[in-house]
Formats: sequence, C-alpha cells, structure tokens
Amino acid sequence: MHIHLHTDEAGRGAGLAFKMAERGGRGSGGHGSLDKSITLPPDEIFRNLENAKRFAIDIGGSLTKLAYYSTVQHKVARVRSFDHSGKDIENEPLYEISVQEEITARLHFIKFENNYIETCLDFIKDHLVNTETQVIKATGGGAYKFKDLIEKKLGLKVDKEDVMTCLIKGCNFLLRNIPHEVFAYQKDSDTEFRFQTNHPNIFPYLLVNIGSGVSIVKVESEDKFEWIGGSSIGGGTFWGLGALLTKTKKFDELLQLASKGQHTNVDMLVKDVYGGACQTLGLSGNLIASSFGKSTTADKEFSKEDMAKSLLHMISNDIGQLACLYAKLHNLDKIYFGGFFIRGHPVTMRTITFSINFFSKGEVQALFLRHEGYLGAIGAFLKGAEQDNPNQYSWGENYAGSSGLMSTSPDVYPMQRTRSGTFDMFEMDRLERPLVNLPLLKDPSTYIPDTVDLTDDAMARKYWLTCFEEALDGVAKRAAASQPDSVDAPERAEKFRQKYWNKLQTLRQQPFAYGTLTVRSLLDTREHCLNEFNFPDPYSKVKQKENGIALKCFQSVIESLDSLGWEERQFALVKGLLAGNVFDWGAKAVSDVLECEPQFGFEEAKSKLQERPWLEDSYSQWLERLKGPPHKCALIFADNSGIDIILGVFPFVRELLSRGTEVILACNSGPALNDVTYSESLIVAERIAAMDPVIQSALKEEKLLLVQTGSSSPCLDLSRLDKGLAVLVRERKTDLVIIEGMGRAIHTNYYAALKCESLKLAVIKNSWLADRLGGKIFSVIFKYEVPCK
Repeated sequence: MHIHLHTDEAGRGAGLAFKMAERGGRGSGGHGSLDKSITLPPDEIFRNLENAKRFAIDIGGSLTKLAYYSTVQHKVARVRSFDHSGKDIENEPLYEISVQEEITARLHFIKFENNYIETCLDFIKDHLVNTETQVIKATGGGAYKFKDLIEKKLGLKVDKEDVMTCLIKGCNFLLRNIPHEVFAYQKDSDTEFRFQTNHPNIFPYLLVNIGSGVSIVKVESEDKFEWIGGSSIGGGTFWGLGALLTKTKKFDELLQLASKGQHTNVDMLVKDVYGGACQTLGLSGNLIASSFGKSTTADKEFSKEDMAKSLLHMISNDIGQLACLYAKLHNLDKIYFGGFFIRGHPVTMRTITFSINFFSKGEVQALFLRHEGYLGAIGAFLKGAEQDNPNQYSWGENYAGSSGLMSTSPDVYPMQRTRSGTFDMFEMDRLERPLVNLPLLKDPSTYIPDTVDLTDDAMARKYWLTCFEEALDGVAKRAAASQPDSVDAPERAEKFRQKYWNKLQTLRQQPFAYGTLTVRSLLDTREHCLNEFNFPDPYSKVKQKENGIALKCFQSVIESLDSLGWEERQFALVKGLLAGNVFDWGAKAVSDVLECEPQFGFEEAKSKLQERPWLEDSYSQWLERLKGPPHKCALIFADNSGIDIILGVFPFVRELLSRGTEVILACNSGPALNDVTYSESLIVAERIAAMDPVIQSALKEEKLLLVQTGSSSPCLDLSRLDKGLAVLVRERKTDLVIIEGMGRAIHTNYYAALKCESLKLAVIKNSWLADRLGGKIFSVIFKYEVPCK
C-alpha cells in the first residue's frame, strides 16, 4: 500500500502541526492525557509504517528522533522483447511494456518535540503490522528517562547504545551517501549556506559536539575514533548563565535576544584598552579583549540583548579556540560541528565560524551538516541493522519525502521560532547498486557536476523555477495520459502536481533546502515526486513508438553514410549525433514541435542546427585526431530514445568499432523523461544487430558492451556511477569519453576535467540558456578536450 501526501508544504517545508487540543492539552493523566480528537495527519509523517521492519530512537533533551526501515512497493515500467518468430512484424510495436510492482528499501527519519512522544508511540503501536524486530535501539540522554514508556507502549525491548558511537556512525553514513551534506556558513552572502563537495576520502576529521558541555572526537576510520578532549563550558553554560542574566528560561528565546544585541556595549575591546596603539600590536581594535569587561566600571544597567550577545561570543570563541588547538595538535583540517547549540541556528554558526577562522588564520574551516540533528538516530539504527549490512549499499535522499533544511534566521522567518508541533522528515532510498567515482575523473575531490549553482545565481534561479512551474501542467497531463487504463491516474497526477508545486515554492523561499540548488536537483525532485505517485515512466509509450519509427530508417541512414568519402562521413556522423539530440521531450521548444508536427524527423532536425562555426566548435581538432591511431576504448553516455540513440549514436558507435575502438555504451538504469534506459538499449541493440553485421559481431565478440549508469536522472553525476561500469572502464583501459545531450553535457559536466580525451556535444534547446551562453536556440556545443600532459 502506498501512502500519499496531501500537505500544504508551501509555507513551512513539511512543518506538520499536531495541535494539542485547547481543552485537555495537559489533562490529569500524569504524562498529560492528550485529547483524542487532535488532528494528526500522521500518514503523512509516519509514512509506510505498516511495512516497518526495524526501529531506532534518539531522545535528546527536547527533541525525539525516530528512525525506521521499511519496504516500499512502487511501480516500475519493464520492457520485454516480443518473440517475433516468423510473424509479420510490420505494424507490431517493437517491444512490450509492462508495469510491475517492485519492492525497495527505504529509511525514514522523523524529528519532533518530546511532548509528542506519547501520541507518536500510540500511533506507531496501532499501525505496527509485521515488524520483524523485538528490540528498539535507543540512544541519547532521554533513552533512560523514557525507557519504560517505550517498552510499555510498543512491547519492544529497549536496547541502549552509546551516544558517541551512534553520532560517529551517523556522521560517516551521511558523509558517504549525501553529496550535499556539508556546508560552511556565510552570513553576508546572498545565500547563508555554502555547500561543499564530498571528498571521496571522508577521514580523518574532528567532530565537535556542543551539547550541555563540549566533546571533541577525532575520527580516523569507520570504526576507529577517540575522545581527545572537551570542555564543561558549552551549550548548557550559555543556557544556564543566560537564564541567570536575562531571566529567560528558553534556549530559543535566549538566542533571539542575542541576535538583537550589541556585545560591544558589554565587552571591553582591544581599542578600549590600548586606544590608538593597537595598530602597533598588529591587532584589530574591534577584537574582544575582555568578555563582560565593561561591567566592572559601568554604573548603568545592561540590556538583556547585549548581555546575551556577549555571552554567546564568549562561549563560541572559547569553543572555537579549543577546537582549533586540537585540530592543529592532531593535524586535521576538517572540523564538523554538531549538537543542540548549533542545530541550524545562524547566530551560533556565525560566531563559531568567525572564531575558527580567526584562531586558525583561515587555514581551518568550520563545517556544519544539513542533517546534523539525525546523527544519533541514524547511528543507533545502523547498530541495530548490522546483519543487513547497510554500508555495502549506496543510499540516496528521497526529495519527495524530505522536509529539507530550513533557514532559522529569526529575522527572515519570524514564524519559524515558534515551531512547536512541527515535524521534520528525512527519507533515504536504498539504491539497487553501489555507486562510485568514474575512475577517469582528473580530481574526484574537486569535481562539481553542476555547471550553474542556482543558490548563488538569483537571476538563473528565478528563470529556472518559473520554467519548471510553467512546464508542470504539461508534465501532470502527460503522466495521467500515460496510464489510460487506470481510474485514479488523474487524481494521482493532480497530487503529483500539487506536491511538486509546493516543493518549488519552498525552494523559492529557501533555495538551499536540499543542498546546492541546480537544474539537476530540480529535475531529480520532479522524478522523485512522479515515482511517489506511481508514475514510473510517463514517456514509455512515446519512447516505444519513436524507437520503432527510428529503427525503420536505420538501414537507409547507414547506406547513405557508407556512400560518403571518409572526411564527409565524419562530419555527417557528428551532424547525425547532434540532430538526434534535438529529439528531447524535456525541452519545451522541442516538445511543442513534436506535439504539433508528428512528421518532424531526422532531416528536419538537421536543418534546425546552427551552421558552423558552432557556438563552441573544436570539430577541426577532433577531425585531426581521427586521422591518428584509433582509441583503445570509448565510453559513451547516451541521452534520448528513438532517433537520438538509433540514428545518431549507433552509426557513430559503428564507425568507432570499424576503426578498431571498443565501445562501452552507458544508459540510465531507470527512466527519466524520454531518455533511453539500459533495458530499452538492449532491445534496440538486438534489433540493430539483426540488420547490421558490424554491430552484430561487435556484440558477439564483446567489443561493444551495453551497461547501466546506476542513475535515473536526465543529468549525470560522474562521482555516483554504477560500480560495474567503473570496473569495465578500468579493465578496458578507456581513453575517450563521449557525453551527449543538454542534461549531461551542459547542465552538468560542461567543466568536468577528465584524465583522458573527451567529447561533449549538445544542441541548446532553451533560448534563455542559449542567450546566456551567447548564442541562439539550436546553437551547437561541440567541445573536444585533451588533458594537459
């Protein structure tokens, strides 16, 4: 069974309020009996609970984080070749498409305030159907306090895990699986959060956990870490002293006061001590010489705001200096900060960042984690799931079911700080196959897939968000139309439309919600939302039809190519690749034409192309290179189904094979738009082989290999590719990489540096983007690159 969301996420992410009933909010039931009439939208929070297999819980001082593992049943489109033995196949479809149920694993994490713990436990108890476990792993200080309640409500034995071990396990898991997990905080830039690319090697690092006190842990490998120091002056000190100074008992209110205060009214600065002479000391006059120093001489009352700000600086600077000294002592340059003191509060992130930058003279960066609040729950879950070996898989964030990172700037969202009753969600899907770096990346640690960072570029962000909004009705219609036999398809398509629309509105307000905002993340979020409502492959029928039509033209295209002289043929092959690339249902300029002119074909597409010189044109260098010795092995990332793969890519592959170059043809593992999938490519290749001896013998002798990329995106992240593909690339000593299409070669990888020769080619089918790059619509990018020796 699938649980659907119909929340209004637009305003506050997935901030779902469980409102305590006004009358019996805290009745006479010890724990406070909640009025049962409270409205829970729990199926939107505890999603897929009836399939939950295993639980873990992390209970802190004020927040509970629940983790569970469930199996999700969703529809997948499968293609299967017909058995055409001797039948008239003139008007038969090329292959059959069936929609099947597939079961995948998903991790759910939910964060809520401790006062809801009983309501949540009751809800879970009522919905637990077939859990396999008798135990719930628990961590955090509250695990002791709530142990009896959990055991009584759920009938599961509470098995307590060490807090530090859980934090580290959770941290390692996120650093390995979420590409945009880590960010640095920058207050005065347009976007507060600067996301970092994950370094392939995440160790060693320093984890500074600022709870009531401070723990500093050095992490050297998956299982090797040690507590190297700490301090009793931490978040609890700020809270406690702050309460004494300002009579404010709430942590959030204290931070609110601090964000409005001026510490210089209370602190003694260097210039207060030395006057103008501070220049000779080489110190800035604005540095704090003595925290609260002015209170010894002043006879006036200080404001609560100023005292809170001074206290915040005092404690942050102390922690920052301590962290820096430990990092230097152990020769570490990565420091991750966590704990309730940080938890996404701009005020504390800013002071910690300043402090680290100051004491390390800019050599060490303070880093924060997007899902920092979940570390303990993830770690506790992993401890309980060791027999399933979750670390041997790759996992990916499910954007459709995750709330994303919210800005907690009190000034930006005044509503935000009254977030009682807000539920925050985070989901991860287990991927079928482990993902690794492409071995040919020049430097995996600096590789950034995306060409434009929309978090940074406000104009581009506005354009693309509007572009995706305007395309949304069409996508929803296409989804509904792709399942004509399903009664509820229109209703599901509408739910998809609402959900994705809400995501787009959230991203307008908080572009950093899911890490760096890019065209790729917008496309991927859309695919996740389509899958959520069981539209696994809205273009399957379009692809089937276009593949059938293109196959009928294959032989005549090959004949005309073979009739050309060598040099003419090379140009015709490239032109064919580019013309094939025009057939992209993801581009509005093209889908409009394809909707209205069904006869629009290969020749028409060629006539649309820009004349040479192209917008980016290194064709002459490529032609020169072809006069030299053949490449050993070429890796080609294909784009669209139909004319693109059959009349563009396959003739190009055939020419490479004739030159003596082996070819690895990589296609998406799962569907996205009208991109060709691995299973479709197998059928297409089989049909082409039946017509063409070059392709047939290459397949037979394994000189042409078809593989899957591990991706289901219209874009391409070369740092997350199927392990089997990476192994093949190494074994075959690949020395040429060809990336085609706007999603893979322009939105992503335009600047990707490789160790071997590469060819990036695409037709720009979006006038705004063409204009940005200095060209017109249907301009051509043909970028042949040779790495510097």
